[in-house]
This record gives sequence, C-alpha cells and structure tokens, in this order.
Amino acid sequence: MAATLKANKITDPGDLRKAFAIRYEVFVDEQNCPPDLETEGNDISTHFLATVNDDPAGAARWRKTDKGIKLERFAVLKKYRGLGIGQALVKAVLEDLPQEDTCIYLHSQSHATGLYDKLGFEKVGDEFEEAGMKHYKMVYRVQ
Repeated sequence: MAATLKANKITDPGDLRKAFAIRYEVFVDEQNCPPDLETEGNDISTHFLATVNDDPAGAARWRKTDKGIKLERFAVLKKYRGLGIGQALVKAVLEDLPQEDTCIYLHSQSHATGLYDKLGFEKVGDEFEEAGMKHYKMVYRVQ
C-alpha cells in the first residue's frame, strides 16, 4: 500500500508543537544550529506540517519581511527523506501565499538548491554562510 503524504497549513496547537519538534531535530540536533536562531520569527510566521500516513514527517513556514515573502525552515525527518515531502511542503506554502506583487524568496542550503530549482526558484548572488552552513538566496520565478 502506498504511503499517504499530506502537507497543510497548521491550525492546531498540537500540530505546531510537532512542527517545532521536527525543526529542532533537523536543525539543532543534526545540523548544530543554535536553538535561539532556529526559533526566531516563529510568532510572526505561517507554519506547515507534512505527514506520512498521519505521522509527522516535515515542517516549513513563511513570513513577510522587508524584502518580500520569505519561505523558511524546510525540514524533513531523516527516515522520511526521498519521499517527496520537501516538494509537497514547497507547493503547499506557495499555494498559501497572499496574492501580492512582491518578491518571493528563500535561503536554500547549498545542497538543496536542486529541489527549489525544479519548483521555480533561481539562485541570485553568491553562496554565503548562515547559521554556520552554506546557502544561496533563491527567488521564485512566478509561473
């Protein structure tokens, strides 16, 4: 039987705790990101949770900044990687964005730029370091 994959905007506090736990495991435990850096902006963001057969598997968020709308904190638990969860999260986030004439962008870890490129983002500028990891700024090419 095929796995049931869902990615949805969070409306329940319990789901928000699950998303935060996923992000903590991926960014703080795996990638050694400082906990305070990982959680900044949570209160002004719109959050998403991805599930596989109703089990929490991934998380993401978006928020408005002075530069436009920033997609952030895409995280997938190790045991669920390679199942298309990242792609489902990006699509769910893009579908939720307000219809504004503004820049839609993200800071992709360098190893993940291929995922975002396939979904309509392009690299802008040089590679840079953020939270001790290499990143590229990527901007959405409106389809």
